[in-house]
Amino acid sequence: MLSEPTYLAARMVAPQLEAHFMERHAEDLAAGVFLPPAALVEVLIDVAFWASLRQEEGHPPKISLALLPPGPVAQPLLLGKPRRLTAYNLLKLAPAVEQPGIHLGVWHDADGLYVWGTATSLPPLCLVLEVVEPGLLVAKHSRAEGFGKFINLAILRGDQLQLVDVEHTMADDYPALRPFLPGNGHPTDPNEPDSVLVELAAAMRAHGRGGLVLMVPPHSTAWQASIVQPITYPIEPPYTGIAQAQQQDAGHWQDDYRRAIGIVGGFTAVDGATVITRDYHMLAFGVKVTRAATSVPVEQLMLTEPVIGSETQYLHPAQNGGTRHLAAAQFVHDQHDALALVASQDGFFTVFAWSAARQMVHAHRIDVLLL
Repeated sequence: MLSEPTYLAARMVAPQLEAHFMERHAEDLAAGVFLPPAALVEVLIDVAFWASLRQEEGHPPKISLALLPPGPVAQPLLLGKPRRLTAYNLLKLAPAVEQPGIHLGVWHDADGLYVWGTATSLPPLCLVLEVVEPGLLVAKHSRAEGFGKFINLAILRGDQLQLVDVEHTMADDYPALRPFLPGNGHPTDPNEPDSVLVELAAAMRAHGRGGLVLMVPPHSTAWQASIVQPITYPIEPPYTGIAQAQQQDAGHWQDDYRRAIGIVGGFTAVDGATVITRDYHMLAFGVKVTRAATSVPVEQLMLTEPVIGSETQYLHPAQNGGTRHLAAAQFVHDQHDALALVASQDGFFTVFAWSAARQMVHAHRIDVLLL
């Protein structure tokens, strides 16, 4: 029998996750995608939360749990004796599955949930619960097309619950935010506009040093009016690895795609900004932003977050973050056709764009979508 969960946030979020799958993926569920029942999701989250607060030989567990039977999994690793889903068993198994892309498979029988083994590939729209750190869990699902970063649905930080706003209306203000939101498919090839941003954002956060990317129109030099000259690290000719991967057909394009994005993401760790075009040509790194001679200092921006219940804030750029955030806001304020991505060392991630409707810089806080 299922044990009685004691983690209140699990009880609050489980029905909403079930409703998300039922409402957003009805056709896919009819085609064989597994609907995660609220009762099972609640127990899954409850056990994972209490496991996250424990340690094995001084290390907290980092686990990814996939809720599905082993049948639809390609080349699963099956345990000869499945283990009941308990905090103790998760703690013992955690060291074996810490590498990215390995999930503990969890399913249920008459006696409750059990761990049946591991999976390295998941079917479309599979519910995944990731234990990121003690007390921090992320509920997400694999993309319908099976490629790309999983889509976050809910963030649980101790007693705090953040539900991703699927219908985030501010996304219409700039289309670059749309690929990050649930319900927006990731392409089976990388040719969909702005799909690269999801993977690039993850690469920028991965090195943990913080970073700033300035995305400018191709074949334009206007952006250089907002850059300290001369540029210390120009790329000549521009690096076109991402664009070349986009042009590939079948074969190994996914590996080349991730490798090229990883290269660009690595350069964002260098102090200064990395400049790329909208067609993903890398022009420079280590760039210093300055106010254009014909511009004025940015005095106010609007800040939104795709979380249900959050409110739009209007504040001075200095209240939104450090020097990277201020530089990004000033650059977009001067270059309305540009986009700025800022990864903070503390894990926050913000997309800056010019809002033509509101005639001001719009900062989208999207770190809840990237955990």
